[in-house]
Amino acid sequence: MSRLTLAEEGLESLFGAHDQNLKLIEQAFGVRLSARGNELAIDGEPEQVERVRHLMTELSTLSGKGVRFRTEDIRTAIRVTQQAPKMDLAEFFQPSDLLLSAVRQLISPRSLNQHLYLKSMLRHDIVISIGPAGTGKTFLAVAMAAAALKEKKVRRIVLARPAVEAGEKLGFLPGDLAEKVNPYLRPLYDSLYDLLGYEKVGALLERGIIEVAPIAFMRGRTLNESFVILDEAQNTTSEQMKMFLTRIGFGSKAVVNGDITQVDLPSFQSSGLREVQDVLENVEGIDFVNFDRRDVVRHPVVQKVVAAYERHEQLMAESAQPSLSSSRTAVGVT
Repeated sequence: MSRLTLAEEGLESLFGAHDQNLKLIEQAFGVRLSARGNELAIDGEPEQVERVRHLMTELSTLSGKGVRFRTEDIRTAIRVTQQAPKMDLAEFFQPSDLLLSAVRQLISPRSLNQHLYLKSMLRHDIVISIGPAGTGKTFLAVAMAAAALKEKKVRRIVLARPAVEAGEKLGFLPGDLAEKVNPYLRPLYDSLYDLLGYEKVGALLERGIIEVAPIAFMRGRTLNESFVILDEAQNTTSEQMKMFLTRIGFGSKAVVNGDITQVDLPSFQSSGLREVQDVLENVEGIDFVNFDRRDVVRHPVVQKVVAAYERHEQLMAESAQPSLSSSRTAVGVT
C-alpha cells in the first residue's frame, strides 16, 4: 500500500462528485483507493500502484495551480498514463507553445498519440498520420490549421479529399461536378463547422481563405503560405499522392490522413498512402504518426468495434495460412 498527500485546493474537482473520478481510476488500473481528507491510500499490484501514484501526483499538482477537471479530463489522463506511465501531465494539459495553446481554445487531445500528433504538426512541414476512424486525425488537423490561420502563420487553409467511395460512382449522383463531389467533402465541412461555426466558415469560404476541393483540383497548383490537409488519403493513387505532396510551396504545411485498412480503390490500383510509408520513411522534415484503437475517441463502443474487426482479420489471416500450406504440400505430392 502506498500513501499520498494531495494538494487541498481543488480536491472536489479531482475526486469528482461522489468520488466518481476515483472509481474510474480504480477500474482502469485495478487498484483500491481510500481517501480521508487530502490523504490518499493506494492498494494493489506494485506496478499499478506506482502508475496511479504518478497519475494522482501530476493531477494534484495541476489542481493546486487552479486547474479544474471534468470527468472527460480524468479519462484522458488515465488513457495517457496507461500508454506512457511517466508522462508529464502538466505538459499535456498546459502546453507552453503559443500555437498549441491556440489549438486548445478549439479542442483538446484525448490520448498520448493525439498529443504527439499536434506536436508533430508544429515541428514538421509534412505530417502523415495513419490509423482507424475516430482517432481524431482530421479533426485535430483542421484545429491546427484554424489556429495557424488565427495566429497568421498561414494565409489560407486548403482541404482536399479523393472523390472515391466504396461501391459508388460520381456519375450516379445528381447535379453538376461541384454538386456531385460535395457529399464526399462533407466530413471536412463538418469539422470546420464544429470548430469555427457556420457563419464564420461561410464567410471564409466565400473569401477563398478556406478552400475545400477534390484532390484532382490540386493538379498544376503551387500552394504558398497555406495549411493543406489531405483526408482519406488511403484512396489516393500513387500518382495522386506524389502530385499532392509536390504542390507544397513556401511557408506551407501539409497533413496527410488515412486508414490503410479501408482502401476503396479498385483492386488493380495501389494505395498512395501505403506506398508513401516506404518512399518517405527516412526523409528529413517529414514525420509519421500512427494511431491505434486506444486513440478512438468517439462513442466507447467504437473502440470495441475496431478491436473486434482487428481480431476477426487476424483470425482470418491465421485460418488462411494452413490451407495455403496444405495446398502446396498436395501439389508437391502430386
